[in-house]
Amino acid sequence: MTILETRSLPWPDEAACAATAQRLAAHPALRRAFIELHGPLGAGKTTFTRHLLQALGVTGRIKSPTYAVMEQYPLPGGPAISHFDFYRFEDPQEFEDAGFRDVFGAPGLKIAEWPERAEGLLPPADLRIDIAFDDIDDGEDGGGPRRVRLAAQTPLGVELLS
Repeated sequence: MTILETRSLPWPDEAACAATAQRLAAHPALRRAFIELHGPLGAGKTTFTRHLLQALGVTGRIKSPTYAVMEQYPLPGGPAISHFDFYRFEDPQEFEDAGFRDVFGAPGLKIAEWPERAEGLLPPADLRIDIAFDDIDDGEDGGGPRRVRLAAQTPLGVELLS
C-alpha cells in the first residue's frame, strides 16, 4: 500500500498515548476507518485501543481479543467497533468461517492488532500505526517511552491525520 502522509510522535508516557487516541477519536471519519496496529508484544497496541474506544464513548470493560480474535463494542450513535487481535491466528479458513469478511464489509470502525498474521485477507488499512519502544528503554518491562508513526494509506487516513 502506498503511504500518502505520515506523522511521528513521541509517547513519553501513557498520558501521551491517551492524548493521541483522544485527538483521533475527535474525527467523525474515524467511525468508518480501518486501523492497523503494529509493534512488538507489550508495545501498547491494546492500551492505545482501550484509550481510543473510551474516547469514542465505549463504557465498560475493554479487553484484548487475543483468544477470541475479535471483540465488538457498540458505539453510541453509530455502528459497532470491531477490535481484532490476529496474534494467535493460524488458519485462513477461520477468517471465512468466523464471518470476518462480512464484518469488514459492514459499516463501523475496525482495529486490527497483528494484521500481518492475516495478510492477504484484510482490506487496505486507512491508517497504519507503528508503536516501538524508545531506544532509551530496553522494552523488558513493557514500560517506558514509545515512538509512534502514523501512516495514512488512503484519503480517509489523510483526513484522520489532519
